[in-house]
Amino acid sequence: MTKLYAFILTIVGFANIFGQSTIEQEINPPYNIKTVSFHQRDSVAIPFFRLGDGFELQFDDLFGNEADYYYTITQYTYDWKPTGLAKVEYLQGMDNQRIITYENSFNTLQLYSHYVQKFPNRFNQITKSGNYIIKVFNDEREIVFSRKFIIYEDIVNVPAVVRKSRNIETIQEKQNLDFTINLGETTYQNPKQNVKVSIFQNARFDTAKHNIAPQYTIGNELVYRYNDETQFWAGNEFWNFENSTIRATSNTVLKYTAGDIYNTHLYVNHERKNKIYTFFPDINGRFLVYNRGAENSAIQADYTWVYFTLDAATTFTNNNIYVGGMFNNYAKTDEYKMEYNKESGFYEKAILMKQGFVNFEYTLTDKKGNVDSKNAIDGNFFQTENTYNIIVYYRGNNDRYDRVIGYGTTSSKIIKN
Repeated sequence: MTKLYAFILTIVGFANIFGQSTIEQEINPPYNIKTVSFHQRDSVAIPFFRLGDGFELQFDDLFGNEADYYYTITQYTYDWKPTGLAKVEYLQGMDNQRIITYENSFNTLQLYSHYVQKFPNRFNQITKSGNYIIKVFNDEREIVFSRKFIIYEDIVNVPAVVRKSRNIETIQEKQNLDFTINLGETTYQNPKQNVKVSIFQNARFDTAKHNIAPQYTIGNELVYRYNDETQFWAGNEFWNFENSTIRATSNTVLKYTAGDIYNTHLYVNHERKNKIYTFFPDINGRFLVYNRGAENSAIQADYTWVYFTLDAATTFTNNNIYVGGMFNNYAKTDEYKMEYNKESGFYEKAILMKQGFVNFEYTLTDKKGNVDSKNAIDGNFFQTENTYNIIVYYRGNNDRYDRVIGYGTTSSKIIKN
């Protein structure tokens, strides 16, 4: 690298840091963009990928007019502020490319165009670990939506276990994560300060915990055994429904009706906050696009109006209730907000969704959109099976970006005292 090139990169990095310092938020898609999801090995994936591994971004456009869409990839710091690197330092090739792989729906009542963008591809490849956001634009260069994802390296080990809360007041409602970061034989500068972590429950960004310092060190291990800092409200198992075939109902689908497109009417869901915990298997908020009679569900699964009904013992006047899951990235928008029906006494919402198997929950928020996990509609039970993901960042004293040096995952399926 020439001195002039290095100087230019340094100037660009400082411009990124001082010119933009706000925390980047995801942008929810408009009404016509549906089923935005990352895929890996032919299934919906959580947004954490090993450096060099392939993955895809997929979405549908209900206008079905084969519109042109473009994407950019941008790196961010551990706290989602602009990186200190120029794009050429973390991206081999060029982004701002048109998404050229798409197909129109086949044999469906709802017309749509299905888009697929693979990474890496012949135009670009991510060369460094870190936090990233992919932004999708229309042909007028207006941003349509964005999604966060994280690229990690397997350098350090992160063994973890889930325990019951150590606080007697929340011992029945919270789960506590104990973990260590084994730094191995590599020497890290001031690891207690330069190593940072983010912890996710079921891969959710909206309830994640960040920047927790290690409680103490033992040799080359950073130890996290807090009472409060690494605790999560346990929640409850996700609700689910399957409408992979319109010909027959199930134990979650009350009936189907026909119109311009099909309607899926679910059974009434009753608030579970004050009930006894009951285990039933879920997939921790994920979903599967599936039409049982199709050869290619990606373009042959139809869209239906799905009618959600919630019987809540409480009428929430200072809170909002949203239907959420990975199917909508837990979006808190009017499209997914439940409305109270005074006549029936139920909260109701109709959402346009693609056929398949879907996990969902009723998310309670305050008026600002902050998740109120403590007063969750379906309660909090320490027995709930959740998956926890730990992302480990490192930035040395002279480094210019936050490298993701480790990724750990564990489940509360086996919970310890």
